[in-house]
Amino acid sequence: MTLSWSSYRRARRRSRQAWGILAAAAVAALSALSWFFTAGQFAAAEPAVSGPTEAPVFDPAWMKPVKAVHPVPTGSALAALDGLAVKGRAAASDYSRDAFGQAWQDVDRNGCDTRNDILRRDLTAVMLTEGSGCRVAAGSFHEPYTGQFVDFRRGSDSSRAVQIDHVVALGDAWQKGAQSLTTGERQNLANDPLNLIAADGPANQEKGAGDAATWLPENKSIRCHYVARQVSVKAAYGLWVTEAERDAMKRVLGSCPGQQTVAAR
Repeated sequence: MTLSWSSYRRARRRSRQAWGILAAAAVAALSALSWFFTAGQFAAAEPAVSGPTEAPVFDPAWMKPVKAVHPVPTGSALAALDGLAVKGRAAASDYSRDAFGQAWQDVDRNGCDTRNDILRRDLTAVMLTEGSGCRVAAGSFHEPYTGQFVDFRRGSDSSRAVQIDHVVALGDAWQKGAQSLTTGERQNLANDPLNLIAADGPANQEKGAGDAATWLPENKSIRCHYVARQVSVKAAYGLWVTEAERDAMKRVLGSCPGQQTVAAR
C-alpha cells in the first residue's frame, strides 16, 4: 500500500516523538542511578527519626514543686521569647559547678534525690533497687533527643548511657544571668524538673554547655518543646539570651507558632 505524503510526514513525526520520549527516559534513569550510587543509597538506608513531641515535667503524685524566681509566663513560647532580654555572654572563666550547689540534692524534700526523681519520672517499667523507695535500678524510655528506645540499667558503666540533661546548661546559665542569682536560686535552677530531662549520654555530652544557636536535638520532633522549655526556664530564672540564640529559637518556634510555654502543670 502506498502512503500519501501527509501520512508519511505524520508517521515520521510520531517516530521522532517516540525516540524523544525514550531518550528522556534514558536520561532520567541514568540520573537516578547516579544519585543512588552517590548519596541516595545512604539516604535510603537512614532510618526515619521519630519520637515524642513533648517531654514530662512534673508528677504531683510524688514530686513537689521547686520554687523558681518568677512564674513561667503562660501563652505562646514565641511571645515569652520576645520578653527575654538580649545581651552578650558574661565571662565564663570563673564558672564552677559548685556555684549551683551539690549535684542532685533533694531540693523538693520528697525524700529522693533529683537524679532518681527524673529517672522515675521519664522512664517506664521502672524497677527500684531492693529495699529502696527511690533508687532506680532499671527502666526504659523513648529517648527524646535521638528518638530511639533506650533501656536503662544501673551500673558503674551502664548508668552513663542515660544522663540527666540540664535543658538550659548550667554553664550557659552562668554566662547569661545566673551569677546574679542567690545560692539558693541557683540550686533550685540546677534541680528544677522543668530544667531536667533524662537523655542519651553521648547526645548530652555532645551538647555540653551549648545553647540553641550551637546545639539542637537530632530528633526534630522534640525541638519545638525543647526550645519552648529553654525559653520557659530562662523566663522563670531571669536569664537572658544572646542575639544568635534568640534568632535560632525564633527559627525553631516559627515552625510551630502554636507551641506554648512549658511549666509544672
